[in-house]
Amino acid sequence: MNTSTAPSFTTHFDGLMHQRQEPLADNYRTSPQQAWIVDIAKTGTGDNPIQDPLHSTVEFGGVKTPIGVHPAVGGNGDAPIPGEMLSAALASCMDSTIRVIANRLAIELTHLQVTVSAEVDVRGTLRLNPDVPVAFQNIHMSVDIDTAAGTKPAMVQALLNAAETSCVVMQTLRTPSNITTQFNT
Repeated sequence: MNTSTAPSFTTHFDGLMHQRQEPLADNYRTSPQQAWIVDIAKTGTGDNPIQDPLHSTVEFGGVKTPIGVHPAVGGNGDAPIPGEMLSAALASCMDSTIRVIANRLAIELTHLQVTVSAEVDVRGTLRLNPDVPVAFQNIHMSVDIDTAAGTKPAMVQALLNAAETSCVVMQTLRTPSNITTQFNT
């Protein structure tokens, strides 16, 4: 998408997101260090014994979620798997980004569904072929969106352009962040 037509969020509407974001934006303009946030997720065994290689728990946002291993690499597939969580992170980030920007632009959404599918050749993670990357080779996102009758197509396009450039998870996947690892033994 051409992102040069993305609207500026200095446009002032009286929507919920304007009311919530303007004081934050004013604060971040004068104190940029306060704009830095840290999202944290941590794993643990939960109710599963440490000897169970197929199950664990991840906690984020105060919610504990069971995690499992994909059947393609020997798991049971009986709990959400990390690839599904990555897909969920992208889908939910795009969904919420579209909703927030639509509210800021006073665009009434009548339908929104974001579907993400991620493809991986598991021979890489199983170390069967050194030429196969240990990564998702393709990620596809489909956004089905409808707006109220009379919404100008240019506004919908501006919404989608702005959402694509403002979706933190999408931009992170497109331009990966530096990841540091610390092993404590």
